[in-house]
Amino acid sequence: MNEITVVKVHTQKVIGIRKRGKYELIAQLLPKLYEYATSQGAEFTGPPIFICRERTVDEVMKADKEGNADIEIAFPIKQEIQETQDIKCYDLQGGTMAKIIHKGPYEKCAPTYEKLYAWIQENGNTITGPTREVYLNDPNEVGIEEALTEIYAPIE
Repeated sequence: MNEITVVKVHTQKVIGIRKRGKYELIAQLLPKLYEYATSQGAEFTGPPIFICRERTVDEVMKADKEGNADIEIAFPIKQEIQETQDIKCYDLQGGTMAKIIHKGPYEKCAPTYEKLYAWIQENGNTITGPTREVYLNDPNEVGIEEALTEIYAPIE
């Protein structure tokens, strides 16, 4: 499960929302964005994504504690839909990324990130942009211990 691979991720058309706050806000933004996109007839082309602009585990913990984390949630969609003041359609850039899968509660993913960051450094790469999490299943359906999250870091 903790195997790290290098993959090419394609640019995706998404509908997204971006706010500042604690990471627990993700749980509120996901259904809000999903409900809006569904009401506008969006055709989803993949699972939900969280884009994280904090670059280290320490930065993440500090931003969460201070309540100023840069939180962006997106859903890949087939075609653009109507935007609002908060909800925007845009292209989420792809590229070469290191990928690892975390299994279990989201709040316990720090060791998975640390393993990914160590691997990137050990292999002479650098992170070139925001990391992202792709939520492969719904913990309300499978249980939080079975939650699967793909974690991607763009590298060069």
